Amino acid sequence: MGHLVYISGGARSGKSAYAQQLAEICPGDLLYVATAGIHDAEMEARVQKHRADRGERWNALEEPLDLAGKLPPVAAGKGAILLDCVTLWLTNLLFQHGEQNEPVLAEVERFLAVLPQITAPLFVVSNEVGFGIVPENRLARQFRDLAGTVNQRLAGAADEAWLVVSGLPVRLK
Repeated sequence: MGHLVYISGGARSGKSAYAQQLAEICPGDLLYVATAGIHDAEMEARVQKHRADRGERWNALEEPLDLAGKLPPVAAGKGAILLDCVTLWLTNLLFQHGEQNEPVLAEVERFLAVLPQITAPLFVVSNEVGFGIVPENRLARQFRDLAGTVNQRLAGAADEAWLVVSGLPVRLK
């Protein structure tokens, strides 16, 4: 298995830029794994900005759901992989599975199980959503709890874990 690096932080904390910086240190072709769906003009603009921020070394895999099935075949021969981001993936899975946690957690375990097939360094970006107030509605609380559980699982499996705060990376492990 390649080196797994988990990078978390709040919204607009600089976590994606830091992950990209780390990935670009690696030699060879790079793979950007995008989990976001494009459903409106604002999201399209965000995606276009991310694409413009990456150079010609980057290939892209746009996969909102099946990371375990789609990532290993395209990861072969890459110098590094950047998966951005886990919380969008979880959102997609949660709605795909009728807001049921169990199939989402099963998909996360399926993803973790295929990681030994990936030999390139894998930089996984996720939002830290547990620093704020307790959300006022059931679905938001469910998502916060689910994201916290998945973030713990990914950070625990990682060789390195980072928290990015105000653009500053803090090494957790």
